[in-house]
Amino acid sequence: PTTTINMKLSIAAILIGAASAWSPSNPNSDAAASSRREIISKTLAAGAALAAPAVTNAYFVPDLPYPFEALEPYIDTPTMKIHHDKHHATYVANINKAMEGKDEVPILDLMENALDAGPVRNNGGGHYNHAFFWQEMAPPDEAKKTKPSEQLAKMIDDSFGSMDEMKAQFEAAAAPGAVFGSGWVWVVVNNAGTKLEIVGTPNQDNPLMKGVKDEIKFPILGLDVWEHAYYLKYQNRRPEYVSNWWNVVNWDKVSENCAYVVKNHAGVPVEG
Repeated sequence: PTTTINMKLSIAAILIGAASAWSPSNPNSDAAASSRREIISKTLAAGAALAAPAVTNAYFVPDLPYPFEALEPYIDTPTMKIHHDKHHATYVANINKAMEGKDEVPILDLMENALDAGPVRNNGGGHYNHAFFWQEMAPPDEAKKTKPSEQLAKMIDDSFGSMDEMKAQFEAAAAPGAVFGSGWVWVVVNNAGTKLEIVGTPNQDNPLMKGVKDEIKFPILGLDVWEHAYYLKYQNRRPEYVSNWWNVVNWDKVSENCAYVVKNHAGVPVEG
């Protein structure tokens, strides 16, 4: 980075020097003076742009893989628009601000030590969690055609006894008394990669963060139970939102997530 900055400064100096040395054929004419001022002004601007450190937004809100209205009637269109374009966008803006001047790394890489990293915990967690959340859903007519892979189905049976029992435990973990206030509920692969568990986390924490649970665990499915995720349609009826949500779960994507974390012993990468 130091070499790059020095190079930019050298180029800027050359440009500015060249502009200053430029001399028109008739230097006393008004046109020449005006032209000289214009060229120097533009060259100074170019030099300043080169000399200044690059400012980029490392993280962005990924597009939804379906239209806003695609999850109706289970998740309503206004909620999807506000949730994606406002809430998720706020987390992204804040994590970009927090990371100004720091190395750009995938948002997944910030999760492990997020509890010790101030704004990364809420804003980085908020970005990762939402980017993960959008990808695991599909329109109801498509979602009903998906199913757990053989690997995932076996892990569900081995860990919970059946899909119905897993859903029942998940819904209990997502109830207001279990996740009080705002948070998330997850199906995770344990750190050893041998079984599935259901865990709840407060606010924008997730099981990839060291210290949130007894060990790092790897989410394959997650549900946002913040009120902003459901209140326009369901008001205080969170259990109804949770039970209806199964109608838009893309089990092909959840199966893909499961295969990835078992193979790589790592969290699922996300876009953005």
